[in-house]
Amino acid sequence: MSRDPRYDILFEPVRIGPVVAQNRFFQVPHCCGMGHARPQTAAVMRGIKAEGGWAVVATEECDIHHSSDVSPYIEHRLWNDDDIAQHALMVDAVHAHGALAAIELAHSGRMAPNHFTRTVPVGASAGPNPGYDPVAARELTRRDIRELRGIYRKAAIRAKSAGFDIVYVYAAHMLALPAQFLSKRYNQRTDEYGGSLENRARFLKELIIDAKEAVGDRCGIAVRWMMDEMMGDAGLQCNEEGIEVVSMLAELPDLWDVNVSDWDNDSATSRFQPEGFQERYVSAVKQVTTKPVVGVGRFTSPDAMVAQLKRGVLDMIGAARPSIADPFLPRKIEQGRLEDIRECIGCNICVSGDYTMTPIRCTQNPTMGEEWRRGWHPEIIPPAGSRDTVLIIGAGPAGLECATALGKRGYEVTLADAREEFGGRVIDESGLPGLSAWRRVRDYRLGQLHQLANVELYPSSEMSFSNIADFGADQVVIATGARWRSDGVGREHHVAMPGAEQSFVLSPDDIMSGVKLADTIVIYDDDHFYMGGVIAELARTYGANVTLVTPAADVSHWTHYTLEQRAIQERLAELGVDLRVQWSMQSVGDHVAEFACMYSDRVMTLPCDNLIMVTSRRSDDRLYRHCMAKLSELKDAGVAAVSHIGDCVAPGTIAAAVYSGHLWARQLGEDSHGAELPFTRELIDITA
Repeated sequence: MSRDPRYDILFEPVRIGPVVAQNRFFQVPHCCGMGHARPQTAAVMRGIKAEGGWAVVATEECDIHHSSDVSPYIEHRLWNDDDIAQHALMVDAVHAHGALAAIELAHSGRMAPNHFTRTVPVGASAGPNPGYDPVAARELTRRDIRELRGIYRKAAIRAKSAGFDIVYVYAAHMLALPAQFLSKRYNQRTDEYGGSLENRARFLKELIIDAKEAVGDRCGIAVRWMMDEMMGDAGLQCNEEGIEVVSMLAELPDLWDVNVSDWDNDSATSRFQPEGFQERYVSAVKQVTTKPVVGVGRFTSPDAMVAQLKRGVLDMIGAARPSIADPFLPRKIEQGRLEDIRECIGCNICVSGDYTMTPIRCTQNPTMGEEWRRGWHPEIIPPAGSRDTVLIIGAGPAGLECATALGKRGYEVTLADAREEFGGRVIDESGLPGLSAWRRVRDYRLGQLHQLANVELYPSSEMSFSNIADFGADQVVIATGARWRSDGVGREHHVAMPGAEQSFVLSPDDIMSGVKLADTIVIYDDDHFYMGGVIAELARTYGANVTLVTPAADVSHWTHYTLEQRAIQERLAELGVDLRVQWSMQSVGDHVAEFACMYSDRVMTLPCDNLIMVTSRRSDDRLYRHCMAKLSELKDAGVAAVSHIGDCVAPGTIAAAVYSGHLWARQLGEDSHGAELPFTRELIDITA
């Protein structure tokens, strides 16, 4: 196949100062939970993106000094010359495929608590760390600022030595010291670095000039800039100081990388923002500079990309999350393989890797984070290691991924599901408010399966033990998922709640199956991810009076890791949901629920027509256990082994289910006997 000429504009080269990008695809800086602790893991991951056609591949935030220690978060470091070799690994991996390597030099100022280094934090002005760390920053003196400019300059020179082609001056998300200088909230100085916007922009201007003088003959200089903090008069706004800063410094850098602040606004989930939502912020920059502009917006549609280019919104298609979901997105557009693109669903499970200080993972791309330690490639999978035939029972995310990966390996696969429509929990959940993009998990895999002649699909085909025995497959994989409990068993309670067996007590599965809700609803959320909040939103759209109760300190607490907790709580408050936090359910009466305060002797009784338990799920492993109990009979029928995957093993995220299915498919027929670990650990060489 060849490229559709409508997309030719996407493959035009772009000059960035002294270097040239081979096309308009730009993987902007994004965290990956690898950083200085796992440089080989990060290098191979970024290198695969270059192989996939991204013309520019950037690091994540790279701290330039020990006074900018963001531990326990695992970012890159360029504190001294000892760090250069780590970065050269990534540069070489990116250059091997003809792409440009970019590094985001950063100092986090008062945002850096310096837990590891125990250095006193510094800031434009003195003040406490904006998080909950019991530390405060001292104000930088003029001499400190001169020394800090020298530190930035040395970092840029080290980046050049490592081979980087583009050096960032990072001034976005209020995580960066230059942004803090620009902020009226964080800068109360009265000298030449405070007061007027020109003064507050002085530090950023000096850093750009210093970088140009230090490495501008060899490296392009990029500025990552926030156009709007999306907090009204309390912060920087696009049509005021946001655009004024760009106008003031318009021609100084070689490229502007534009977004909004803070990170939860910039990387908003698909539940709260559509593709291309940052257009109005990015387009303003193009009006005041001749330098190329990169913008983001969770772009997956080539038509949307082309439209923004032709309308003069931006010059390069910036992406973090879409490049994670499909590192080969540019190559597939270039080759006319649009149907093979794994579109980002905007769930932000990738972001959780940074918050949990672990390698990044992705719902759509199960190879993400496994490129080095397992040797997994997103587009290349080893051929079948045996001639086994495989029967997969259950076409949810685990079963679909397992069938897709096995089919691409060349195995003869049959995928059966009791339901008429494939997709399992993905189909159910994508019908909830804001989650329609999640359907892409099903759609991508089903599209791939329809291209594979060696995979047979059987919807509306409930499988029993006798069916399995009669079928005659060598390998049987059971992916029958999990079901939500309605008995209150969860994190707070490990046994069934008294009274929960009554008919007015429902589970999320009941809601997703279309059970009609009554007028007064109480939701007990002991799950702490998205489901409780989504069910509350759905109930409000039906006009019900809704109270959401949780033992956590806030609603949907785990979604802090996916950058949407604040948006969820704001949405529920706007909808009029009554939010009761730090209450634990004790019992269920006659259309009432009894709760106890988590920290006192107070009790609370809430009347309800329906009580919805969002507490935990239980694996639907009945068929698996039946098969294992009669395994000898199956072996007599020719079945070599019975396995289970995904939620059928243990309930988890959709990403975990997809990964489970992919892992099983990769391992079939492969000899892993004798291995103490299923992957390679990245260890520090203590002999050096």
